[in-house]
Amino acid sequence: MKIDKILEEQFEEIGDNHASSAAETPLRDDAFEISDDEKIERIQQDVYSIMETLGLDLTDDSLRGTPRRVAKMFVKEIFGGLRPDKKPSASTFENKYKYGEMLVEKNITVYSTCEHHLLPIVGKAHIAYISKGKVVGLSKMNRIVDYFAKRPQVQERMTMQIVQELQKVLGTKDVACVIDAKHLCVNSRGIRDIESSTVTAEFGGRFKETAVRRELLDYIKLDTEF
Repeated sequence: MKIDKILEEQFEEIGDNHASSAAETPLRDDAFEISDDEKIERIQQDVYSIMETLGLDLTDDSLRGTPRRVAKMFVKEIFGGLRPDKKPSASTFENKYKYGEMLVEKNITVYSTCEHHLLPIVGKAHIAYISKGKVVGLSKMNRIVDYFAKRPQVQERMTMQIVQELQKVLGTKDVACVIDAKHLCVNSRGIRDIESSTVTAEFGGRFKETAVRRELLDYIKLDTEF
C-alpha cells in the first residue's frame, strides 16, 4: 500500500482524538534544579558503573574517557532539547508579498533518540504551513525540528510538538508535519529489520481538508533515502 494512502487512513482513524497532554515530554518538576555540570558528574558515575558491570576494563586507554564523553553527550548534545531555555527563537515577518499558497520545507534531517531503548531515530521531516499574515525564516523550521528531536522521544509526540510550536509562532492552525524515520531499536536489535521505517503525521487547520492534505503529500512524495 502506498505511503500516502496509509497516511490518509491513519488521519481518518485518528481525526481530532489527540489528548492535549500527549504532546508534552514527561519531565519531573525538579528536572532543572541541578546544574548541567552536576548532571554530567552523576551520569558519568552511572555510565562507569554500567560499563564495569558489563566486565569492561576501564583502565584501558580506549575506554577510560568513555563515561565522561557519554555524560557530556547526553547533557550538552543529544538531550539538550530538554531544556526550555534552549528553545530556538523564531522571529516572524509580515507576509508583505501576500503569498497565499502552502509553503513546504521537505527533507529536514531528524536525529533523535527513542525513549524506550535510548537508540537513535534517524530520518526526515517535512513541514508545511499556510500563512495568515506571518512568515518565519526557513532555517527556524530546521531549528525547531532539531530542538524537539534532541530529547528522548516518541516519534508521534515529536511530530505533534513541532506542529504545535509552529502554530504558536505563526499564529495559525494551518501547519502540518510528516516524519519518515528509521528506529534503530527496530533496525539493529529485536526483529533487526533494516528496511522498515516509521511514518507519522500531524495535520492542523486547513490541512485536515482532503484536497489540501493531498496537495502536501504530492509535494513531498516521501521518496527520501537515508
